[in-house]
Amino acid sequence: MKNKHIEHPEDSILNGDLSVLNWFTADSHISVKIDGSPAIVWGTNPANNKFFVGTKSVFNKKLIKINHNHADVDRNHKGKVADILHLCLDNLPFTDNIYQGDYLGCGGTDSFNPNTIRYDFPDEVFQEIVIAPHTVYFAKKDLRDAVAVPMDFTLIDTLNCKFIQPEVTLKSDRVSMIDRCNFARQIATLCEFPNDKQVKTITRQLNTCIREEIEIDDITLDALASDNEIDVNVLRLWQLVRSMKWDLFSFIERDDEIECYINDEECDHEGYVISNDYGTFKLVDRDVFSKNNFLKVRD
Repeated sequence: MKNKHIEHPEDSILNGDLSVLNWFTADSHISVKIDGSPAIVWGTNPANNKFFVGTKSVFNKKLIKINHNHADVDRNHKGKVADILHLCLDNLPFTDNIYQGDYLGCGGTDSFNPNTIRYDFPDEVFQEIVIAPHTVYFAKKDLRDAVAVPMDFTLIDTLNCKFIQPEVTLKSDRVSMIDRCNFARQIATLCEFPNDKQVKTITRQLNTCIREEIEIDDITLDALASDNEIDVNVLRLWQLVRSMKWDLFSFIERDDEIECYINDEECDHEGYVISNDYGTFKLVDRDVFSKNNFLKVRD
């Protein structure tokens, strides 16, 4: 897939793309979404065959920030991000591939709180850095043309770097989802879908409702439809797909010893990324994590 933002399944339905209804029941690859920060990209630059580290800005079309050495890091970045990239340049293992992962922190502890979630490990990590890899990229000539694929293999820890990839499975028997997907297709036949500009506005307003804990009920949907002059059936379809996403959580089983907390209250992982022939989408309980991420940024 192209290197782009991974959507929530319910948001993908707003423009009339029904491929997510096939995605719910197809054979899939699933991985845990770790709440690390910042995102780190590293590997061998196909343009010059040199090892590099960076943030997602390595994929920029114009202002490209690829760091092959510490001088590049100092020139391209500042503050905490620069400090982290210096550590990554010193401690990430060399590879011919290109990977992306989330930075959790430095070793010497069993507890990491890089963003909203605190991760408590069963044992103290002795490595210098902790990274949660999740994506591998393929690029022939230039990072700007890189194609992203969810990682379906495990990276081996080194003396300096610990890789965190919690084990998780998605039950293949999801027959109960088929009827709900068929019902959603019937609803879609009644919809007059909005244009791309309207979709951006609606998505932003829905995110605001979730962050501000505004109940998204029939009254809210009618108000949003009227405000944007769109068919309310589109928003009802969005609500239906959202409830199907919650049902999908019941088919997920994870097996790891990492404990997750938000403000000392135990929680699940931030979410999961599921990929198959019909697309790649993220499963996140937005009512919990979008609100907390928003409050953390505001604070």
